[in-house]
Amino acid sequence: MKKIMMAKGARSIVEVNLGVKENEQVAIITEPKQMRIAEALAAAVIAAKAEPSIHILMPRERDGQEPPKTIAAAMKESDAFISAVYTSITHTHAVKDACANGSRGIMLTQFNEDQMIKGGVHADYHKAAADCKKVAETLAGSKVITITTPLGTNLTLSGEGRRGNALTGLVGPGEFGPVPTVEANVSPVEGSANGVIVADASIPYIGIGLLKTPVRMEVKDGYIVLETITGGEEAKKLAADWISKNDKNVYNVAEVGVGLNPECVFTGSMLEDEGVFGSLHIGVGTNITLGGIIKAPCHYDLIMTKPTLIADGIVILKDGELML
Repeated sequence: MKKIMMAKGARSIVEVNLGVKENEQVAIITEPKQMRIAEALAAAVIAAKAEPSIHILMPRERDGQEPPKTIAAAMKESDAFISAVYTSITHTHAVKDACANGSRGIMLTQFNEDQMIKGGVHADYHKAAADCKKVAETLAGSKVITITTPLGTNLTLSGEGRRGNALTGLVGPGEFGPVPTVEANVSPVEGSANGVIVADASIPYIGIGLLKTPVRMEVKDGYIVLETITGGEEAKKLAADWISKNDKNVYNVAEVGVGLNPECVFTGSMLEDEGVFGSLHIGVGTNITLGGIIKAPCHYDLIMTKPTLIADGIVILKDGELML
């Protein structure tokens, strides 16, 4: 029964988000525990009169670790690809190279079967895309970006010279995007971020998920200061994970992202939580696929609610309400 119920969501991903056309070659990258999702997607590709191939990836040891060369090659040679994995391969050279070769991709990181049935996957993506593009255009190249929240976030950074990324959930040749999130983001200039981050909604990685206690940290010259991370068990778990990576770039402030999918709700799942309308997340770590130059061992998002976001004097969000 669940397999039948997943069919509608799978078809939406294939036909709406990925825009699969007749006779296209679609590479589906998955892990053993995600196979039912991969099979539903493959059936939807066949229904679209295209040809799927399923590539089983042994789970990566960490987010951002490159897939094997054979899978990277399949992605690069495909017309389109879907990454239905639990451990993220989004911020990898494999994705970057596939898109540079003209393929297009949908990222379903930590996607579960329930998400195929309800929630953000069933949004009106074409309607949401209009808001998404407006926010991305406003963020692009902004010299001074400020973020505040009622719980204490107070962060200043610069997007000067950086592109705005509109992740509408709709992709064309050379593009990739996550689903079900709809988000606009910018990768700040390395070293430009200073202030305080307080995540109160979710850190949907390494088993943390929805936050019971806000996680607070200070930022100096673009990097989170490890010694300032506070907030209970979740904060300790995050700090311990970063320490274990033994790489200063895991602390790099890599992204400012705004959630813009009206159908998403906080569940503890990464791509659902990041898309919650009016939320904001600060990405930390790798930024090479967002317009930056740093490759770190991971990329984690710190999600907060009721943000006020201002770019070069233009109010984008006020207490979580879209003002554009």
